[in-house]
Amino acid sequence: MEEQAAAKAAEFKKRFHQIEEEIAKVIVGHHDIVEGVLTCFFAGGHALLEGVPGLGKTLLIKTLSEVTHLDFSRIQFTPDLMPADIIGTDMVAINEHGNREFKFEQGPVFANLLLADEINRATPKTQSALLEAMQ
Repeated sequence: MEEQAAAKAAEFKKRFHQIEEEIAKVIVGHHDIVEGVLTCFFAGGHALLEGVPGLGKTLLIKTLSEVTHLDFSRIQFTPDLMPADIIGTDMVAINEHGNREFKFEQGPVFANLLLADEINRATPKTQSALLEAMQ
């Protein structure tokens, strides 16, 4: 049992460093930030990246999605953004029989990796929709 746990830990460590090395091919420096984002990623949590424009925050998350082969989505929050813009909405569609029916169109929040940019610019209602999706 202990050997299996040690083998799993070694495999995890190897995979962690492989991803870290692939990201380092695109993101130069910022080792601590990359390590923190990867820790959040593997722990199933969320990361809050703050900084002035041009530091590579978007590039880091986009690169992580490419390295891990996961869907990536980015939301630019603005004061006029509505909760349905991020969650999705029911649309009227015509089915194969010519009848109208509601079809749910997923919003960007359904991606594997989501970058929410400028959250502070959104209305409280839209922020609440994002926070609810994060639970």
